[in-house]
Amino acid sequence: MATVAFLGLGVMGGPMAGHLAAAGHDVVVFNRTPERAARWVDTHGGRAAGTPREAAAGAEVVFSCVGADDDLREVTLGEHGAFAGMAEGTLYVDHTTTSATVARELHAVAAGRGIAFVDAPVSGGQAGAEKGVLTVMCGGDEAPCARAEPFIRAFARQVRRIGPSGAGQTCKMVNQVCSTGIIQSLAEGLHLARASGLDVPAVMDVITQGASSSWQMVNRWETMLAGEYQHGFAVDWMRKDLGIVMAQAREVGATLPVAALVDQFFADVQRMGGGRWDTSALLARLERED
Repeated sequence: MATVAFLGLGVMGGPMAGHLAAAGHDVVVFNRTPERAARWVDTHGGRAAGTPREAAAGAEVVFSCVGADDDLREVTLGEHGAFAGMAEGTLYVDHTTTSATVARELHAVAAGRGIAFVDAPVSGGQAGAEKGVLTVMCGGDEAPCARAEPFIRAFARQVRRIGPSGAGQTCKMVNQVCSTGIIQSLAEGLHLARASGLDVPAVMDVITQGASSSWQMVNRWETMLAGEYQHGFAVDWMRKDLGIVMAQAREVGATLPVAALVDQFFADVQRMGGGRWDTSALLARLERED
């Protein structure tokens, strides 16, 4: 067992840090809202620190799961950042969904300090974090990725190194592109079934066993039909991720017409007041147009 730090205790980071504590690690946490860190300690034990640097001091591995590129820079760099508190030979594992650019940037800064850096975004949502069954895609040098894996296994069922620094983040972009198209198609299928007067549960019972089945279909069709969207992966978060995707596409010359279109559909959901709704709220957008 090791002393580890976890920076960022949101709906993903809080449960992930909890699984590390349950695995027997000595966990020191930091959150920009100290009250949330105090509640986490009350539930899981461990200790709360006042800055990322204080949390990282003495830790063998430092994890983070924050909001976006600038949030990650804020918790890693500068006088109070985690890198300033980490010893040579330690490991930093970032689970934030960010650009590949910032992952490579921080990999280089960390290397200059003798710290190994792994970009390791996750898939599986809040439910996956709570159940400890996330999928984690890693980018970085081989030895640090291998060193990180036993720790990550505390909250993941699938961990894989995809390639060098930034490859984990790029893999997450591919994941979001695929998910976006699937969610829109599911919304359209449910919309067609209901508009046609079909027994929608019967339809879904049949097609979830066929070639069109997906995680989204199996786990979301019932809540979509019920108009329940106060859960899951928020539209605001998906739009942030798709902004990263589109920037990457421009950089490498990739064409993503469906992802670009559905991104605008998510913008419509935001205008409906659904920025914090689950991404499956694309059905609500279709039905609003009737």
